[in-house]
Amino acid sequence: MRRIVSLLTILLTAICSSVAIPQLPRTPISFRLQHEYTGPGPQALPEDPSDLRQLVLDRQDIGIVPSPAAFALQARPTTVYRPRSPVDYQHARLRSLHAQESEPVEWEEVQVLGPDVEDKHTLSQLARMSGDAYALPGRKNWYDIDPAWNTSFPFGWEDTADGFRGHVFLSADNSTAILSIKGTTLQGPTSKKDKFNDNLLFSCCCARVDFTWIFHTVCKCYAGRWRCDNTCLTDALVQDSLFYNVGVNLINNLTALYPHANVWLVGHSLGGALASLLGTTFGFPAVAFESPGERLAAQRLHLPMPPSSSSLSSSGDPAANPYAFAPVTHVYHNADPIPQGACTGVGSPCAQAGYALETRCHLGKAIVYDSVGKLGWRVDIRKHVIKEVITNVIEAEVEDGWEEDVDGTWRDVPVARAEEDCIDCYKWEFGDFKDRDDDLA
Repeated sequence: MRRIVSLLTILLTAICSSVAIPQLPRTPISFRLQHEYTGPGPQALPEDPSDLRQLVLDRQDIGIVPSPAAFALQARPTTVYRPRSPVDYQHARLRSLHAQESEPVEWEEVQVLGPDVEDKHTLSQLARMSGDAYALPGRKNWYDIDPAWNTSFPFGWEDTADGFRGHVFLSADNSTAILSIKGTTLQGPTSKKDKFNDNLLFSCCCARVDFTWIFHTVCKCYAGRWRCDNTCLTDALVQDSLFYNVGVNLINNLTALYPHANVWLVGHSLGGALASLLGTTFGFPAVAFESPGERLAAQRLHLPMPPSSSSLSSSGDPAANPYAFAPVTHVYHNADPIPQGACTGVGSPCAQAGYALETRCHLGKAIVYDSVGKLGWRVDIRKHVIKEVITNVIEAEVEDGWEEDVDGTWRDVPVARAEEDCIDCYKWEFGDFKDRDDDLA
């Protein structure tokens, strides 16, 4: 509760104003910042890709330079599907979660100003905001941002052991709020809870990679012979230590303070997956960078999805499943094994560091940069670092662009596409195999 109270205290100092959302093809959203933070060039990567402990997300020796300039991020009308009542949505979710009973959810089609993910600079700035969720302004790993917001309000930083933290960035007129959520910190006060959430949300069965992981699992749902108990998994996901539950409470408070603000969510890795799950819950546009597949987590959390009926499929999207209609854009490159579910197995760098990141299927659509083909990279866990993604992928000047458009021109940003025929954890069998009295780890 302290983190929520702290957020309320900070945000109540700001003046909230109601601004009608203009429906224009592209709309600049102006922000303003009093200082610009600068630092040295890219940080060297560890030579041994198996040593995840060396993957530091920080920048060193950051200076503060005054910058009175202003810049506008690009936004465009975006159609999202929201539950008509957030209370009814959560009631239906919890009823399905606890009683395995379905309850209809009423959806409404809403047009909001969402981030223009086809604009290279806007995508770059959202990625930098995601990187800034790991730090406070003026400290290590605070990424240079265009003078593009007036003030950032930190949340979760007052409790050094909490884990769920980041920033709320507000536009100059308070009409847009960008919630940036921190991802996994490998070494630090939040590392234990970060790893718990990673292994619970993105593993097939409680982070049981093989029999040697019996003392590293996050729940006791393994039922032998590649079988996993669904009811046990459901019970594990209602724990208070799950970041999703913390995020739901935070967004409820944020929307109460800024009822007329347009909310976007962004994050990197675990933070991106949480931004996706929370954006899907509330019907807010979300952009996730280099995130593990969170579709299985959405299923286990029993998140109701917009029905893939003809009325919602009028756009002609080839995806025949409701997950494509989540208001989420994933951004990753194909040299990073984590969003592709390829950092798996006992001998993988992820497993050696104690992480079971086994899922690869995502909600919404994905922008995939071909860093293997265009940059000549090999698949390498070191390419997961947010700095690599920002400076060497999104902001890179690639000869002939990243992909050819239908009109023959070359694009600075690949097209966002829905994932088709994606299956997670195909080796596992899920069902009711254990007694309800089994304790959770």
